[in-house]
Amino acid sequence: MNATVEQLFIAREDSAPMESLESIEAVEGGLEGDRYRTGKGYYSPFDVCEVTLIEAEAIEEIAEEFGIDLSDGRHRRNVVTRGVAVHDLLGATFRVGDSVLRGTRPRPPCAHVEQVAGEKGVARALKNKRGGVCASVVDPGRIELGDALEVLEPDARTMGRKIADRLGL
Repeated sequence: MNATVEQLFIAREDSAPMESLESIEAVEGGLEGDRYRTGKGYYSPFDVCEVTLIEAEAIEEIAEEFGIDLSDGRHRRNVVTRGVAVHDLLGATFRVGDSVLRGTRPRPPCAHVEQVAGEKGVARALKNKRGGVCASVVDPGRIELGDALEVLEPDARTMGRKIADRLGL
């Protein structure tokens, strides 16, 4: 896999525009300065993702299919990757830069993302696995543009199924 970090974003409070960064610290509980780490997110404290990831390829598909350009961060996700299907990271432990994350759950779009984006159709465009995933911080560290994303440990179910298949079970 040749996966990399293409863009990084945080928003410092609910509904604030996403701020593009060259690097960010992944710390216990999320990303330094991000609204969900500080408890200022729209869904805080009930539906918090420490770190969100979305594929650059999904953003490009949305631009082609829907004519909506979300490359400025209006997708409201933190880490834009290239070269990995982020849904394959669910349950997996992976390194991004100096940090280690674990994929926890899908991050489907909501009406709030469309409201903040200020453009009709954003929530619909982010459906069907284009909305990205949530991850938790396992080991803190710096994430920078261009950093590699490397799976350290695939999700247990996938690995268990591969072992069972190999044993003919």
